[in-house]
Amino acid sequence: MSQLLSTQQQRYLQLMGIDVWLDRANQTTSIDTALEDNAVVTTVSRDTLDQAWDALSEQVSSCQQCGLHTSRTQTVFGVGNCNADWLIIGEAPGAEEDRKGEPFVGRAGKLLDAMLEAVGLDRQRVYVANILKCRPPNNRNPKIEEAVACEEFLKRQIALVNPKIILALGRIAAQNLLKVDTSIGRMREKIYEYPEPKVPIIATYHPAYLLRSPREKRKAWEDLQLAMKIVEENG
Repeated sequence: MSQLLSTQQQRYLQLMGIDVWLDRANQTTSIDTALEDNAVVTTVSRDTLDQAWDALSEQVSSCQQCGLHTSRTQTVFGVGNCNADWLIIGEAPGAEEDRKGEPFVGRAGKLLDAMLEAVGLDRQRVYVANILKCRPPNNRNPKIEEAVACEEFLKRQIALVNPKIILALGRIAAQNLLKVDTSIGRMREKIYEYPEPKVPIIATYHPAYLLRSPREKRKAWEDLQLAMKIVEENG
């Protein structure tokens, strides 16, 4: 089984040392023109994509680019469908995530599952990741240098998933993705765009916040509806 890749995905595969090749049967334009137009010109096997994910996961697990590696139990890479239409991005692992090595477990994770079920999805149909791959001590907010250290890992995850929508959960996730300092309340109800690859971003409240402020769940539902509309319109 093979899969067509965007040129952005191809670039990240090459950066990770994964060989790619042109599909001559599907190549209808020159390479230079295809790259300029961001056309899909590359095909890779499922094994090759799996190798890319494995290589990236290994890089994350051995990362020592910031001080968080000294206090983590393990890194929290991400889980779900690597070809998902929906990419869910949160802030950072908490204590339970640090123990289990999986994002969004515990009460916040259960609420996220309920939010996904409300739009006909589950963990097996989306991909879930965080801005940070290691837990900050005492669940404090990520420091700028920590987010910067993890940024390239997240960029590669976004490129490999190549989703139709990114749902940013909470202020920290949205601000880091969009490079703004706007409050989450002001970011809601707007459609943003991740620059490369170009993916629509919808910002909404973090499930942990919704547990503390259940009246805001209605607003989160509105955000999910907007995200659904975007995915449906993009086919």
